[in-house]
Amino acid sequence: MFGTDKLKAEISITDTEVECPVKECSTRVPRQRQRFKPLPQFFCRSHRIYISPSTFEYKHEKDNLLCQNSDEIDLLEAVKGKKRESRIARDNSEDALSWNVFRFLERSNNLLPWIELITGKREGSIEDIIYWSYSTAQRSQWDLLKSARREFGEANARGSEPDLAVVTARSIIFIEAKLTSSSKTSGDKKTLALRLANPKRYTTGGGRWFSTVFASDYAALLNDQKYELMRFWLLGTWMASQVNRDFCLVALVCRESEREIQQEFQRHLKDNSQRRFLRKTWEDIFKFTEVSTEPSEDRDRFTRYLTNKTVGYDHAGQLQKAFRL
Repeated sequence: MFGTDKLKAEISITDTEVECPVKECSTRVPRQRQRFKPLPQFFCRSHRIYISPSTFEYKHEKDNLLCQNSDEIDLLEAVKGKKRESRIARDNSEDALSWNVFRFLERSNNLLPWIELITGKREGSIEDIIYWSYSTAQRSQWDLLKSARREFGEANARGSEPDLAVVTARSIIFIEAKLTSSSKTSGDKKTLALRLANPKRYTTGGGRWFSTVFASDYAALLNDQKYELMRFWLLGTWMASQVNRDFCLVALVCRESEREIQQEFQRHLKDNSQRRFLRKTWEDIFKFTEVSTEPSEDRDRFTRYLTNKTVGYDHAGQLQKAFRL
């Protein structure tokens, strides 16, 4: 993968051309505008990437994966069959980051210890790990999530989809990962108005479960730009209640991003020791792996990945690091 150790600190961007971001590469391609397009005219043959002024995309998804053995690729293909959309080949992809980080924690047997660290509870054991909506235990779309979507009026093909869900003997944990995107998800004026006018069954489903778990009304949550978090809290707490589990929703962000998100969302909630919302950071995971993971080639590859991770180039062509480590 191409990170800060292999990419130019600054690239040349003109009105008509962009240079390849890889060090010592002289390839220049036409400048893309508006929507990213992985087309031949934007391709660097030397480094097998499609180039835009702000980011790049690998020709093959596997080039953006830390682990590329056949079992890993087969699992990813199964997951993608149930996932709404995939941009795993993109350098600044939240999906690729989530996959690389949580698959590493799972392979190194550190996913449960990390979960117990953030929840502060003895979780017992992991019973299922769900990547987006694919249950690794059921080897299909997660039945409980499908039931929740139906209960609250979501179309299954466009329903709520946490980046990761972990079912332990004690809890259900939803993790919503952000890299460059924001937790402000209610939309612009027009989209917000449409969502306010069509609450589906969010406020009435589950025997009016909404009033059980929220201190604010539907309009207040949407006007505060908490549409996505509202859905995850609503569906997740209801799902946990169906199987007699605690629930935890984690907003996973960069250290310098959304510092107030826990306080902002917390004021809308009826939470207790069985229902909690937390803000955690990618940098927290890096520090955890440094002290909790046995030295190995896999761990070295993982720490290099996070240390060198980028999120593309700014409007002036300056390379942007993802994390402060």
